[in-house]
Amino acid sequence: MRRLFLSLAWLMAFATSAFAQDLQSILQTHAEEVAKPSRNSVGVVMDDLVASGLPQTTAFLEQWAERNIWQNDETGSFFIGIEDGDDLTLTDIDSGEETSVSADGYSQLRPNGGVRRVIGTALVQFQLSDPDPERRLSALESIGRRADASQLPLLIASLEGEDDAAIRARKEQLINFLTARFGENTDDRIAAINSLSKDTSVEARAVLNQILATEVKIADALPQDDNVADVINTLSDHTAYYAQLVDADLAPAMVSSGDVLAALEANVVEGRVGGIPLAQLNSEDARNAAYVELAAAGTVPPLVTADDVTATLDDFYFYSAYDEPDAAITDAARAALDSVETRVGWSQFLDLSLDGLSLASIYFLAAIGLAITFGQMGVINMAHGEFIMMGAYTGYVVQLFVPDYTISLLIALPLAFAVTFGAGVAMERLVIRHLYHRPLETLLATFGISIALQQIAKNIFGTQARPLTSPEWLSGALVISDVIQISYIRIAIFVLALIFLCVLLYILKRTRLGLEVRAVTQNPGMAASMGINPDRINMMTFGLGSGIAGVAGVSIGLYAQVTSEMGANYIVQSFMTVVVGGVGSVFGTLAGAGLIGFLQKGIEWLNPSNTLAAQTYMILFIILFIQFRPKGIVALKGRAAAD
Repeated sequence: MRRLFLSLAWLMAFATSAFAQDLQSILQTHAEEVAKPSRNSVGVVMDDLVASGLPQTTAFLEQWAERNIWQNDETGSFFIGIEDGDDLTLTDIDSGEETSVSADGYSQLRPNGGVRRVIGTALVQFQLSDPDPERRLSALESIGRRADASQLPLLIASLEGEDDAAIRARKEQLINFLTARFGENTDDRIAAINSLSKDTSVEARAVLNQILATEVKIADALPQDDNVADVINTLSDHTAYYAQLVDADLAPAMVSSGDVLAALEANVVEGRVGGIPLAQLNSEDARNAAYVELAAAGTVPPLVTADDVTATLDDFYFYSAYDEPDAAITDAARAALDSVETRVGWSQFLDLSLDGLSLASIYFLAAIGLAITFGQMGVINMAHGEFIMMGAYTGYVVQLFVPDYTISLLIALPLAFAVTFGAGVAMERLVIRHLYHRPLETLLATFGISIALQQIAKNIFGTQARPLTSPEWLSGALVISDVIQISYIRIAIFVLALIFLCVLLYILKRTRLGLEVRAVTQNPGMAASMGINPDRINMMTFGLGSGIAGVAGVSIGLYAQVTSEMGANYIVQSFMTVVVGGVGSVFGTLAGAGLIGFLQKGIEWLNPSNTLAAQTYMILFIILFIQFRPKGIVALKGRAAAD
């Protein structure tokens, strides 16, 4: 008997399941409402579709909202249809079977905007519990864009059984947002609002601003039943506020002097206007008096004087009232928004500091090579920017032969150092060594070399910018919050700048080459008497500075355009960095890069629409700074300082 009962139960479940899988049957039950829906009648259809729980319902609702549902005029059956000229490609809404038929005999369903919104609400309910995580995320993004009170219970219901941690967190966040705006319980809303006081996201701020939305109102007394946000002082603009009274039919319109003249001209009777002879209307007071007489007779609108405007405004209150009637809610939202804005302010300061640090690391990389050639040797090398350009083009050429961007970058960095080191040594041997202690001739010679190198680069690579692609692991940005983020390339440049700082300090402080460089810098005669070859040290020093510029070129080329003129964009900043920091000091160069980087970003923040003006102000500041501290932040003793 028990076995028979179990068999019958299984058969009933199978029959129920088989029936439940037939979406067409449910639609035929409401064929009229589906074919010609209205916002009031479609709710019954939605209730049955939601209750069915059929997986194919989601696809049907999506296509219905997109107006891709067609009905057979003869049988009344519904299909998903795609037009192809005069033919239709029909898809069975239950089996998914496709057929191609003539469009004759089929009618397209065209739900209006109100019906489509109802469909969208029902569709969200299905999508929130869809097995596909992408569909659930899509539904959540749709709710985030168009939040509605009806979505709150759907979100809460879908939270149970959500096994994806990221999607669950997003659902909880949206539940918090919707509870803050549409919750039925005041305590729940205040709790949700208070939880937003630490959320600096754009969405959280938008929710709080929506709760604090206001409307300007006018009344002869402040109403007790309005949640007043602020009483407006009309003294700031009498004319504008009086115009609002006129628009609200609470005061007569103002009459301009031109309207007064036109009214007087139109009402001249036997040489008089309002009983005043025309000959006496030679002043504004007289014309106004004549106009008042006409107004008293009802001929023209009354004249409104400045005193009338002030008196009328004194009789009314202009105030902004919250759309939210509960003062406890708006007080909590205002406190939360103030807290968020404070956090956003600090976050913006931190983000600006990161930008300044990033720019400082770029300037440090570009200037550190110059700090050696100019700071240690006293050589004004105007071709320093072209060594940066040569390094960037070296990286580009390596990527032409090594398509793996990570490997090509590892090859390009030492190769760029070798290429520019060799170019620097050749330049020192052929030109610079003949011009020591002749700064003007050195400047002119290196400036001519920079022009020649630019032209050679144009002849080889053309005038178009060449791509120097960063590895995939350097793409994107580190997002700390909606306010604070920094690209991985800039982080990599900052790390590279730190590495170069440590390596350069090690070379100068811990190696024989560094010892000899410092000896030649401080006293070349004494260094020569101790067996040090100043010519060799000068050659190695110039080559080292040029090689570092080449490595900087690879780094800068990862985010900047690689062109023949790219070095010219950094030569001025490089010299400013070295001079401001202190000629010949590595730590001075670091300090100078930090000062210029942070200063430029700060000025750009104050004047974001004009970066050229920001650079101009920065240069003016540097000029003033040098007037008060000509030896820079970190002064150095020795030949460089003496020069």
